[in-house]
Amino acid sequence: MKEIASELVSSANSATLDWRSRYGAIEDTGDGLGYTAGIVGFCSGTSDMLDLVERYTAGHPDNPLASFLPALRKVNGSGSHEGLDPGFTDAWKLASEDQAFRAAQEETRDRLYFEPAVRQAKLDGLGPLGQYIYYDAMVLHGPDTSATGFYGIREAALSDADTVAEGGDEEEYLDIFLDASKKAILAKRTGRDTSRIDGMQMRFLDEGNFELTTPLEWRVYGKTFRLPAA
Repeated sequence: MKEIASELVSSANSATLDWRSRYGAIEDTGDGLGYTAGIVGFCSGTSDMLDLVERYTAGHPDNPLASFLPALRKVNGSGSHEGLDPGFTDAWKLASEDQAFRAAQEETRDRLYFEPAVRQAKLDGLGPLGQYIYYDAMVLHGPDTSATGFYGIREAALSDADTVAEGGDEEEYLDIFLDASKKAILAKRTGRDTSRIDGMQMRFLDEGNFELTTPLEWRVYGKTFRLPAA
């Protein structure tokens, strides 16, 4: 289930099922969050990239990214490249060749996003589909309590529906959660594509595939993806 969830998230974030090909990926997408990089899109403008590089450097002080830590601390919370250019993108790509940095990316992904999302989903009585939906929302929106953060979105859903753990209907709850998540996407930038919800998550929900049973087929950002039966 974790592998399937990773592939689903990667299809929306990076237009590929091969999430392991993204360790060295880095670019500024123009979303105001600075550089976006790695397997779940760690951002220099949010705390996750800084967290990753600090922890990696603690165990591997001579890594190519270590000298950029002061700049990462300075630009955190902004879209600035000050102190990162030139050289940061090349350093990221070089570091990504190190298995220890790849492991650090996976550890940071699990600690900040996957494990909290799955834990909350299980507490809410949700199965594999709901766990994946929470994970995707945690990656996309961030684990914060603002109106457009994961926990803010969950609070908005709870105002209109009970979780399964509270005696509610799983389909109804997830439908309302996805509607709140979609509103958060649109609130961040007018005209943003919401096909990761419309063409993926709502499709699985409409099919009643609460176990995320393969084969799966979905369409996101104009591209169709398929996962064969296990």
